[in-house]
Amino acid sequence: MTQRINYFQQSPELAKRFIAFSNALKESGIDQTIHDLVNIRASQMNGCGFCLDMHVKEAKIHGERELRLHHVAIWHESLLFSAKERAALAWTEALTHLPPHGVSDALFESARTQFSEKELSDLTFLVMAINAWNRANAAFKTPPGSADKAYGLEKAGLS
Repeated sequence: MTQRINYFQQSPELAKRFIAFSNALKESGIDQTIHDLVNIRASQMNGCGFCLDMHVKEAKIHGERELRLHHVAIWHESLLFSAKERAALAWTEALTHLPPHGVSDALFESARTQFSEKELSDLTFLVMAINAWNRANAAFKTPPGSADKAYGLEKAGLS
């Protein structure tokens, strides 16, 4: 796959600010495991090979079990995820493919049983960010694995 445009080179100030925004999310109240699961699930749904590749490797580096990585796509049927993780995945799916009438009250109330208002707000910003990254990398066909060395992802041992 040939990358169409290197958006970091073409829009360096915007890229720098968006990286800063994404880095700020790491300081939010969202648990690293949930952070990884959200990034993986949204990237799967959006068909973003670059982001999916990156976030699976990050999750592996963070200690995620391999079977759980395989089960993210089937989390509805899997018994490997906690109630809080399931709520985060459901929220991610709803915000990634917005239903015609928005997020239902039932889904919101379900998420609120697992997350504080601050956590749910932070989670929403996380979903917003990964969806934006997915769209940029899918639009410009950023090749999966092309930033492994820059981000230290070779440590995952998944080449």
